[in-house]
Amino acid sequence: MISMPALASLDQLDPTRFDTPAILKKLASASRKLAELKGIAAAIPNQGILINTLGLKEAKDSSEIENIVTTHDELFKDDVLPEAFANPAAKEVLRYRQALRVGFEQVRESGLITSNHVIQIQSELERNNAGFRKLPGTALKDAAGRTIYTPPQDPGEIVELMRGLERFVNEAELFAADPLIKMALIHHQFESIHPFYDGNGRTGRILNVLYLVKERLLDIPVLYLSNHIVRTKADYYRLLQAVRDLDAGEEWVLYLLEAVEQTASQTIETINAIKSALFDYKHRIRENYKFYSQDLINNLFMHPYTKIEFVQQDLQVSRLTATKYLDALVEGGFVQKHRMGRSNYYVNVALASILSSDA
Repeated sequence: MISMPALASLDQLDPTRFDTPAILKKLASASRKLAELKGIAAAIPNQGILINTLGLKEAKDSSEIENIVTTHDELFKDDVLPEAFANPAAKEVLRYRQALRVGFEQVRESGLITSNHVIQIQSELERNNAGFRKLPGTALKDAAGRTIYTPPQDPGEIVELMRGLERFVNEAELFAADPLIKMALIHHQFESIHPFYDGNGRTGRILNVLYLVKERLLDIPVLYLSNHIVRTKADYYRLLQAVRDLDAGEEWVLYLLEAVEQTASQTIETINAIKSALFDYKHRIRENYKFYSQDLINNLFMHPYTKIEFVQQDLQVSRLTATKYLDALVEGGFVQKHRMGRSNYYVNVALASILSSDA
């Protein structure tokens, strides 16, 4: 068996080592579930709804892995009234969603994931232009403070390793394996290179879903593994290290395939719940309110918490008209009205409940 040291070039691996019965069985079930997710996501008329809402949920979960913790309520408030809500953790989480958007646009426009794209994603996350690490000293420690892994320290080596990873990501002929297996290997390699001073974990998790979009296994970024990682955090870090220490590449691949399958199943449930709520709101609002429009429905489901200005902008109506619409929907039980500072915001009861679920 070819050894799998953390920083060997991935294309030096033998792809057939992952052709084990356990991996092939899990690959088949994960691929089926991912294809089902792709189809169900495509059935939502406005794809922006899923990108925005599921992106918020992923931003929260991914940041929690790095001990950047906020509540759904805090996150949704900051999204709708950033000027009135001073919560540093929520603002940092929202930068994650913006970084996701930046990465998605890059993949959609170029069909590639390059080192420069990765730098731009991390820059959006961290709000700096530090780029790849240029100073030594970075080491990964366990809960007891012991150093368990020292990533490459030489700036030139980091650049060269990232060039190799870029080739592996974009040149399919380098490694004849299923994209889901490659995604697992790419994620481990990126986290082992640890190319940035900060934001490596979150950047790496963004790259997971962007790679699936690049490989056309998904049309839009809707499969986010962070919730699974949050729930299996000890296994995640144990298996990352086991590849470095014990050459346990197969076990790592199985873990990521299981994460894909479970997360796809949960995301299908979430999308179906959003779709059901959306069509319920659409039917009842259309039946009872003359001001019904598809733009209004899109607004209500694009934002868990909305506000008068959002409705004004999306429906191209006056502030007075937007206020009347929202207050009528409050009376109808579709949204709840809250006040923060001098401003009101309106909670989509059904959507906020779905997104706040731990599932």
